[in-house]
Amino acid sequence: MHRHCACSCFTGVEKNVKGSSRTALATSMQALHDYTRRLCPEPFNARLDFMDFFILAVAPAAAIYFLKFVDERARVALLASYLARYQIEKLMETLTQGYMRALGEAEPQRRDQVWQQMESTEARLSDQLSRFSTDFQAVAEPDARISKLPLSFPFARKLLPQVAFDMRKALAIHARGIALSADPDDGRDHKSRAFTLSAEMLLMQHSCHWFCKSKGIASARLAMRHQTSYEQLLASVSPATRQAYLQLLGQ
Repeated sequence: MHRHCACSCFTGVEKNVKGSSRTALATSMQALHDYTRRLCPEPFNARLDFMDFFILAVAPAAAIYFLKFVDERARVALLASYLARYQIEKLMETLTQGYMRALGEAEPQRRDQVWQQMESTEARLSDQLSRFSTDFQAVAEPDARISKLPLSFPFARKLLPQVAFDMRKALAIHARGIALSADPDDGRDHKSRAFTLSAEMLLMQHSCHWFCKSKGIASARLAMRHQTSYEQLLASVSPATRQAYLQLLGQ
């Protein structure tokens, strides 16, 4: 009986202790809440709510930008790894400067000499671009896609293959177009051949910029550096190149 009473007393004390603890905890939490309200008035709480909203809005944009940077960097590295084997850009620059020099020559004899000098450079460019196009055929199809979207979107070429075209096929079209335009036996005069070949080179550059970035950025660079629109460029290349290129784009 004494043991029963002792147990009952212990249980009662335990209940009292637990009840007191819960009461003390509730009182402490209420005091902490009141102290926080005094330190952080309503305007500050509103600012916190705004910062939370701002972070939630900016975080996805930052993530998309980071993924876009990673995707574009991979494309640039892929294309550069193939272009590094050749002197295509240097040959294109030499041709452009040579054409401008020939057009600026007043003496016909001197002008013809410059045109003839350019023929060997044209042949070298055609050969290197053909080999570059052949080498690039080894790239896997998903990695060779170019998104048709006007703006760059992370991994759009892989996630949306239905709105993409093949860079390998585009380079093959450019290689054929430049080879035909550089043919000295096609019956055209030097000036006409230089005009068409310049357009073919710029279209190839536009495709490379499109592959690395987006169509919008490629067209903006074209307009800024050469004062030429994408539509004007397409109208200036050879009919065979224009037809094949538009067909590749599904237009």
